[in-house]
Amino acid sequence: MKWFVIAMCWMVFFLLPAARAFAAEGKPIHVLAISDPVTPVTADYLHGALKSAAESGAELVLVEIDTPGGLDTAMRQMVKDIMASPVPVVVHVAPSGARAASAGAVITLAADIAAMAPGTNIGAAHPVNLGEKPDNVMEQKVVNDAEAYLRGIAEKRGRNAALAGRMVRESLSLPAEEALKEGVIDLIAADRADILRKLDGRELQRGGNSVVLRTVGARIEFREMSARQRILSVIGNPNVAYVLLMIGILGIFFELSNPGVILPGVFGGISLILAFFAFQTLPVNYAGVLLILLALILFILEVKVVSHGMLTVGGVISMVLGSLMLFESPEPYLRVSWQVIVITVAATVIFFLFAVTKALKAYRKKPATGAEGLVGERGKADTDIAPEGKVFVRGEYWEAWSDEPISAGEKIEVVAVEGMRVKVRKGGSNV
Repeated sequence: MKWFVIAMCWMVFFLLPAARAFAAEGKPIHVLAISDPVTPVTADYLHGALKSAAESGAELVLVEIDTPGGLDTAMRQMVKDIMASPVPVVVHVAPSGARAASAGAVITLAADIAAMAPGTNIGAAHPVNLGEKPDNVMEQKVVNDAEAYLRGIAEKRGRNAALAGRMVRESLSLPAEEALKEGVIDLIAADRADILRKLDGRELQRGGNSVVLRTVGARIEFREMSARQRILSVIGNPNVAYVLLMIGILGIFFELSNPGVILPGVFGGISLILAFFAFQTLPVNYAGVLLILLALILFILEVKVVSHGMLTVGGVISMVLGSLMLFESPEPYLRVSWQVIVITVAATVIFFLFAVTKALKAYRKKPATGAEGLVGERGKADTDIAPEGKVFVRGEYWEAWSDEPISAGEKIEVVAVEGMRVKVRKGGSNV
């Protein structure tokens, strides 16, 4: 009996670490990356990842974040999902050089464990209005609401609520070392392997119960955006939305100008719908849209009306102003870049100038068919014309008359057409 007890103790001693490692490997760690502005697409991405982690019984969800901020509504949805997640959520501001600014700071503070890589920063969570500039009272209400929201999140997670409030009111931003010192985050980890090592054995309180994380040796499962989410994320870029708007307007214009071509209308319609989808997540100023439409109308009128370039100049000015006003935001990632505006406006202007040139050439071009097409044509007299006879012009014989006598074989030029007869003169007189 004594030897049996000793044997069992040795088995427990040697097999317990293996059992713990097996248990850790049996519960995967889900990893997802957020490296763009926070939008409804980002919120949908996180929601799906947390749902998948809960269904598969994951050990935790590791969110690697690098974002300049984003939309308040999307951020609040992500915070609610993190708070309600049955699976622990760890947000890691990484890699070095990354940031969790504005909405990214709120999401980081909402996590069960907030971590940062060296050389990263967090904060600058002052709310920014994306529409018309509010009055002082309304702006103060927005700031107070955002401050209370972030302080509440920090208090719930046991973090420095006073400093979190300063991130909103004073746009305070902290590097990783200072954020750890001030109790804003829980740890500093250089990379994914480092944070998983530091999380192993860490104890969390969830739903009144104590949870011990087992992360060393755990299976890593990456959760990428779906194809739909990737497409919608690209469309949500202001530069892409702007180009889609221009393509859509031009496509519809070409279809209306040339009914039956079909392709420009279909392509333009799809582009416009995608642009309007993007506008739901962007600070659109519809005065900018109207200015762009006015610019295209002026370009079209230039084709119809000879204005010596004044309509084109007005169209260029209207398009540039409309492009600049299209998205009103102090944040660069929510505005159309100057390079895209210049290229798009230049391409549109060049195209319409090309169309105007072709239209003028077609207008001034001598008719090539019908009675008008015969005027000015050269030929020769088939018979004497005194004053009537026959001529050979453009491969055909015509009854002709002339105000001057013309001998057979002489060169002639058509000066008028009446019915099936032509009036001619000697061709040599104009040579």
